[in-house]
Amino acid sequence: MVQPKIQKDDLLKITVSSASEESNLLFNAGIMDTGVEGRLTQAQRALNEGYLVDEQGEINFPVLGKIQIEGLTKTEAIAMMTDKVSEYVKDPIVNIRFINFKITVIGEVNRPSTLVVPTEKVSLLEALGLAGDMTMYGKRENVLIIRETDGERRATRVNLNSKEFLESPYYYLQQNDVVYVEPDRIKAVQASTNQRSLSLVGISTSLLLALIFNLRIYLERR
Repeated sequence: MVQPKIQKDDLLKITVSSASEESNLLFNAGIMDTGVEGRLTQAQRALNEGYLVDEQGEINFPVLGKIQIEGLTKTEAIAMMTDKVSEYVKDPIVNIRFINFKITVIGEVNRPSTLVVPTEKVSLLEALGLAGDMTMYGKRENVLIIRETDGERRATRVNLNSKEFLESPYYYLQQNDVVYVEPDRIKAVQASTNQRSLSLVGISTSLLLALIFNLRIYLERR
């Protein structure tokens, strides 16, 4: 599985742990305040809410300041942050997690929606399942995936009926992917035709019954 890369507007939870409690507080809750009531700093609120990757691809991290993080995988970002924190703390452990790892599934599915994935890993089949699966009109052989890579949006079509799909880089979705299930127009036309046929049959049956009923009344009166 290809690791997703950090993008603008990603929300990251970043924690630092070490043998030093003071250092942990320094990086996880901002610069320590001398007052007992002053511990809940702006940096701590940022930690609770996550660190937003801004339009320059940077985050503002306690002590370290602005850090360019866009375009890195989680593994690369952890290694970089560990190096930077090591200048202040001995043997730190840095953990990074996507808070807003989300995908959007629209089109011919039963529950079109934007899904937040806490595990940071979801396959296309799982995403369709979370969206209530395809409707009877969905085209399994032509599902569109829109993915942004290095600031450029690209659209790719995948065939769920193909064996090659299991080895495709699109088998697992990445954050902010958009999945669009196209309607099978032939099925839709057939269903519409069948509905019209059933409606005509129903109307014809009703007219026939009414005619027989009226004819019976007419014959009884003679």
